[in-house]
Amino acid sequence: MKRHASGFTLVEMIAVIIIIGLVAAFVGPRIFGQGDEARSRLAKAQISDIAGKMELFKLDVGRYPSSAEGLRALVANPGGVNNWNGPYAKEEQIKDPWGNDFKYSVPGKAGPFDITSLGADGKEGGEGPNRDVSL
Repeated sequence: MKRHASGFTLVEMIAVIIIIGLVAAFVGPRIFGQGDEARSRLAKAQISDIAGKMELFKLDVGRYPSSAEGLRALVANPGGVNNWNGPYAKEEQIKDPWGNDFKYSVPGKAGPFDITSLGADGKEGGEGPNRDVSL
């Protein structure tokens, strides 16, 4: 009796590798592109959360932090501030999803203050993952 060797031929293995490569080439960018969009949505949620913490700061102190004090006033007492009852936030909560500091200004363009993430590149303007995010 003869024994038949079982297994895959080299041509079959190359065909499977090519198919996997084609699938990865078409699906990969869509999957990895969602990460940037998710970071933008997370930045909006963080800005909303920080805005709530700003209201708590205002209730205790009677005003919003100045531009000079910045968002660090939510983490540590900026000094000379009566009734500061913080910390209102942790250090990592005042950084955007890309690890950059949020941009904070008082007075704001559309309200008492503005909080903005400058996106992945950390520069004003941009498109896609580099676009600025604010409420």
